Order: sequence, then structure tokens, then C-alpha cells
Amino acid sequence: MDGEAVTAQEFAACIEDLAQVNTVTLARPPTLAFLDRAFAATPPARTLTVVDVGYGAGDMLRALARHGRKRGRSLRLIGFDINPRSEPVARRLTPPDLTIDFRTGDAFAMAADEPVDLVVSSLVTHHMDDAGIVAFLEWMERKAALGWFVNDLHRHWFAYHGFSLLAGAVRWHPFVRHDGPLSIARAFRREDWALLLAAAGLEDRAEVHWRFPFRYCVERRKW
Repeated sequence: MDGEAVTAQEFAACIEDLAQVNTVTLARPPTLAFLDRAFAATPPARTLTVVDVGYGAGDMLRALARHGRKRGRSLRLIGFDINPRSEPVARRLTPPDLTIDFRTGDAFAMAADEPVDLVVSSLVTHHMDDAGIVAFLEWMERKAALGWFVNDLHRHWFAYHGFSLLAGAVRWHPFVRHDGPLSIARAFRREDWALLLAAAGLEDRAEVHWRFPFRYCVERRKW
């Protein structure tokens, strides 16, 4: 999907369909529940800075913004995506009343003195190799003052075949129908996360939870 042969229009159509996939497959509620736990642990008047790594069409950041507003909490929202085609799509889909700082580039390049309370990532880590995931975990641990949350897929035969049937029935973009099962095949079981957290030195500080439907969520709370 990132190749030069893919037009900007095809790319936009694909990530917009992925945002619909996230809605249908209940991808966002675990991350919103993590935000609620952070709200409960911090003073109501405090503005939390949240960084979303790999925002795609920006749907998670929009959900965070609306969730914070519903809870009466102030959020400073920053998104990073390494693909320059993501930012114009995310900006186009974001209403002007939602203040979100969409950035193109590597989150690792954030200024060391730019404060961050929470880092979240949804359906991104399965695109990384093990070394990249360990580096990402270590970076989040250094960067996030209050904690971080990784929300990704559970590698399971039912999810693999079930997504193929669902994507075909809904007639999502061909890239989505092709890459969805591949993403599940590249995803995780609990023992994978145990090894990755151990490699990052975080096995005693982060928790791994299974969430419906077929998600593994890795949570680090510092409050």
C-alpha cells in the first residue's frame, strides 16, 4: 500500500476503509478505556498530552478528542505517521472544532524536552519487527510520564478467516481485504508479548490483557 504505484486517491480510500474497519471491529474502546483510567488518576483540571503513533486516517485521535470532551477533560492531542499521504487525509476528515496536531515523521524524533503524558498505538506494532517493537517499548517508557498503551491484533485462526469473510461481505477496498488477513498472521499471542516485554526490561511493569474481539492490549501505568 505504500508503494509508488499506489495513487494518492487509492491510498486515501484504503485508510478511510481501515477507519471503518476499526469501527466495525471495535478497535477503539480498549484505548478509550485506558484514557478513562488516566482521567481517574489525575486532577480534573489537568490537561493531558497524548501522542498517537501511526494515526492513519486519524480516527483514533478524533475518538480521543470526542471522548475527552464528553468527560469534560482537556487534551492536547498529537499524532505521528511516517507516511506523508496520511496527514492530508486525516486533516480532511477532522472537523475544525477538534484540535489535533497531525505530524508527518518519526515519533522518535520528538524533541526530548517536549512533554508527553500518554503514548497510545493502535494496530501498528504488527508492522514492526521484534527489534523495532522493543525499541518502541523502550521509547514509550522513557517518553510517557504517566503511561502508554499498545492495542493490536491477536493471531488466531478464527480472526484470520472471520476477517476475510467480513471484508468480502462489506466490500472494503481490495488492499484492505488482502492486507487484513496478513496483518492478523503477523500479529501476536500472549507469549510473544511476554518475550518482547522481557527484552525491553518491562516484564514486571507492563500488563498484557486480551480484549474482545481478538485483541491483545499492553498497558503501562505510572500513576
